[in-house]
Amino acid sequence: MGKISSTILRKHIALPSDHGSWVFLLSPLLIGLFIGGSWRVASFFLIIAALAAFLLRQPLGILVKVYSGRRSRRDLPAAWFWVIVYSAISLLAVIGLIIEGSAYLLMLTFPGIVVFSWHLYLISKRAERRQAGVKIVATGVLALTAPAAYWIGIGTYNPTGWLLWILIWAQSAASIVYAYLRLEQRQLTSVIDKQKRLEMGRRSLLYTTFNFITVLILSLLRITPQFLPIAYSVQWVETIWGTFMPAIGIKPTSIGLRQLAVSCVYTILFIITWHL
Repeated sequence: MGKISSTILRKHIALPSDHGSWVFLLSPLLIGLFIGGSWRVASFFLIIAALAAFLLRQPLGILVKVYSGRRSRRDLPAAWFWVIVYSAISLLAVIGLIIEGSAYLLMLTFPGIVVFSWHLYLISKRAERRQAGVKIVATGVLALTAPAAYWIGIGTYNPTGWLLWILIWAQSAASIVYAYLRLEQRQLTSVIDKQKRLEMGRRSLLYTTFNFITVLILSLLRITPQFLPIAYSVQWVETIWGTFMPAIGIKPTSIGLRQLAVSCVYTILFIITWHL
């Protein structure tokens, strides 16, 4: 039994190594569930399917690394085991969604398959690291759980679901760009002048400022709830602070935890302000 556990039940193969990525799945999922208003049997099938598909990314990535010569073949049994387990769970959950009358949600899986295939290709070419663009696109796929959960909650398709998707994806993109800024700031050996700090954080400031102003305009036009800009002000203020307070000497873990806290506050405020 011990030998099987050491061969198959291996945490680094079963679970994602980038722990910060969880928020990009759970945030849109929670927003969609709570804004949808009601939890149905299909809601739980969606949660299971989303989690299983998300977890599948890790063992599949390991498989690609093994077959491309980047890892030892000793990882194959564990990788295949978890690929089969997560695939089976995902398939059963999808069948549950179909039985519950939510088969139309399957259209959302196609962009996920395309992006994930692209990700696996990059892994095979040893080109997946430091790919902010890939991560931004990937969070767009994860954000599709928001409209899916919303549609299940209200019991039918509604165009508002696509608005939720765009709003949440915009926040995720800004979060990723800001995280890269903080990691880049770690390379500084001394504090630079304000102009250089501003230049360094220009892209991140553009993302968050665009998001905040866009949501503010949408709220003034009554397209989105009037207090929703509050949720987007959190990342905006954080980015302004982070731009002028470089993360010199700060550990990546601390950067990740702070950004996780910001994302959690955003999620809570989004849900609350949407209903005000």
